Amino acid sequence: MLLKEEKALWKRRRDVVKALSEAAAEGDRSENAEYIYRKKELRGIDGRIHYLQKRVPSLNIVKTTPSNTQQIFFGAWIKLEDEEEIEHSYRIVGPDEFDQQKEYISIDSPMARALLKKSEEDEVEITLPGGTQTFYILKVSYQGRE
Repeated sequence: MLLKEEKALWKRRRDVVKALSEAAAEGDRSENAEYIYRKKELRGIDGRIHYLQKRVPSLNIVKTTPSNTQQIFFGAWIKLEDEEEIEHSYRIVGPDEFDQQKEYISIDSPMARALLKKSEEDEVEITLPGGTQTFYILKVSYQGRE
């Protein structure tokens, strides 16, 4: 996922450099909004690329499943039920991988920390920014979302 992001950033960077070059050719750069915007955008892209190039080599890819697959550890897919009987699915991932749209939560999040080492059918109280909520663990899987 991070390698895909880096590849996409390099492609985006080419487009931004081209737009920056075109904006620079328009004349006075101090009052050229397009030039100033593209320069700022390029700095942001370069900063993220630099971060990824330093971070990716130090990542540790987990390829094994724990011996107790009923218990929650890094990489687990978890199906929870809240107090209103609404089901939620999450996967515990590294801090660089979390994505709310994919229902990935960072291992550093309050929810993940509260769920670690819990098992199916456990009830867990989790202190979230909106207050304390109780969840019932319906399913733990390491083979994918079920």
